[in-house]
Amino acid sequence: MAGQNCLVTNDWICGEYLRSRSHELTDATVQHIWITAVSVAIGVAVAFPLALLARRGRGFAAPVLGLTTVLYTVPSLAMFSLLLPLFGLSAALVVTGLVLYSLTILVRNILAGLEAVPEEAKEAARGMGYGPLRLLWEVELPLALPALMAGVRIATVSTIALTTVGSIVGRGGLGNLIEDALPSFFKAQVLAASVLCVLLALAADLLLLGVQRLLTPWTRVRAPHGGAPAPGPAEAV
Repeated sequence: MAGQNCLVTNDWICGEYLRSRSHELTDATVQHIWITAVSVAIGVAVAFPLALLARRGRGFAAPVLGLTTVLYTVPSLAMFSLLLPLFGLSAALVVTGLVLYSLTILVRNILAGLEAVPEEAKEAARGMGYGPLRLLWEVELPLALPALMAGVRIATVSTIALTTVGSIVGRGGLGNLIEDALPSFFKAQVLAASVLCVLLALAADLLLLGVQRLLTPWTRVRAPHGGAPAPGPAEAV
């Protein structure tokens, strides 16, 4: 009986709320994950060519990095308002805004990773007849993966947090529950949705860290007795 009364007394921790609203929490969590995953995936797809453009020289880097930085400084409410005439009250509105916010992190990390590729590795590949595209995909991109994945992790956690703002158009995942609960100060719903957001961010970061370790095994191999580190893909060229 005490568990059921927690809804009446509006307790912060309420097992009855979790039991009776489990379907609602699940739907909101699935929407949150979907919006985040789509936004980050599109963000990477857009950021990669922008990073390639930026590394062609200062004449390209300055406008690309400047534009992505300016986009990141636009307040979320203003961003969604500017995009509203184009997308209306839809999930596309939220996804587009989140993609634009992710670009400053992703472009900079991808660019940093590509610029950190040792020149000797690139020269060795060219000497073996590698063309620009093969050099990019088989040498530069693998060596840039640690920085790229670090950017994806940061962008993902940031996007999980920003997705809640999409509640202003009813596409905010767990943010919808928080916004619905605030007028009546429904404590259990606010706490449950907030905790789930934090857990999503932690789970996503750990998952991507695991993916990063799988894709870049040479970064965690230590040479015995303080010798040279184990060779990465650059030495295999």
